[in-house]
Amino acid sequence: MNFLIIGFVVISLIGSVMWVMPTKRDKFLAGLRMEAKRLGFQVQLIKLIYPREKGEMEPRKLSTVVYRLLRGRIDQQLHHNWNSWRIAKCETNASEGLLPGWGWAIGERTLGPQQLSIINQILADIPQGVQALESTPVHVSAFWDEGNEKDMLLIEQQLKVMIEEGV
Repeated sequence: MNFLIIGFVVISLIGSVMWVMPTKRDKFLAGLRMEAKRLGFQVQLIKLIYPREKGEMEPRKLSTVVYRLLRGRIDQQLHHNWNSWRIAKCETNASEGLLPGWGWAIGERTLGPQQLSIINQILADIPQGVQALESTPVHVSAFWDEGNEKDMLLIEQQLKVMIEEGV
């Protein structure tokens, strides 16, 4: 009987230790986010609000991770006149000027043809796991499912293009 009680206690302790140990996914995400920080990303967990999709009454809300790169200092006049925008991967009526499958959450009809061309080139090359892109005078952002490190490097490259082109 004593062996049974001791065995139960030992199994219980081992189970508790195994329960608090990080999973493979947790270890992968920790490494990915450390690499992202090294590359200059700010990583945040946020709630993404999609534009209202076709046939829906309310916009979809999704808890996701956003990878942001800061723009750095920009001219004060440019900062005050900046056209902030956010686009999301969804079917919506607000999709003027974008590739099929993408829609405007913020900023529809505020960008010129050259800016839309740059955005569409980025959308053509961006990894599948990116759910949305955003641009403000402070930062550029990719809302991403954190698939793999290779995708993160491509996202970094595309966000830097957005910064360089002033989109």
